[in-house]
Amino acid sequence: MITNSPKMDKSVIRILIAEDHALVRRGTAVLLATEPDMEVVGQACDGIEAVAMAEQLRPDVVLMDLHMPRQSGVAATREITRTLAGTQVLVLTTLDDDETVFEAVRAGAHGYLLKDVTEQELLETIRALRRGESRLTPQIARKVMDQFRLLSGTAKVASGEKSAEKPQANIEALTGKEEKILQLITDGMSNRQIAAAMFLAEGTVKNYVSRIMEKLHANTRTALAVMSAKRRI
Repeated sequence: MITNSPKMDKSVIRILIAEDHALVRRGTAVLLATEPDMEVVGQACDGIEAVAMAEQLRPDVVLMDLHMPRQSGVAATREITRTLAGTQVLVLTTLDDDETVFEAVRAGAHGYLLKDVTEQELLETIRALRRGESRLTPQIARKVMDQFRLLSGTAKVASGEKSAEKPQANIEALTGKEEKILQLITDGMSNRQIAAAMFLAEGTVKNYVSRIMEKLHANTRTALAVMSAKRRI
């Protein structure tokens, strides 16, 4: 279902809701419609419809449930992030098992929230994604880090401690300042907060973040945070 709205301001965040439960979908739409800086442009009831509507509407943010008929939210997220660079996917689900969380992050999700979050947390996360940030709830962030610890331990057993610790040849080394900015990203700080903490212009921080993403071959700030955890391990 495509929603027509009078909001035309480019500063308004255009949102597509992908959720198979009609009551939850409509209730979320009502909540978002009350915010002056948000507009619900469409509502999808399954993964296939979510991908089609995202390609048609080019929303700023897709609220993505993961357990949906015909096509899962993970598969839909993968398609949307691969083809629509300007669209951020925010997972909003009840699923918090390790495998699902990790697959959603690998698929390119820019944020991951559980449905027990407060209304304010949801609204702030949507705004954060629009600013180019990524958000994981603390319990989800821990699961992602635990998964990387598991993978790291498996790699050491399979290839030996010495070889497992060798740096990857295709990963360019970060400078000291880039390492510091990466750590602040991992701590959940926005570009503006990083700029204030490091006494830099916000535009300069954006340039640093872009350079770090290029060096580490990361597509999102969430991926950067995950890779940072892996590097520390």
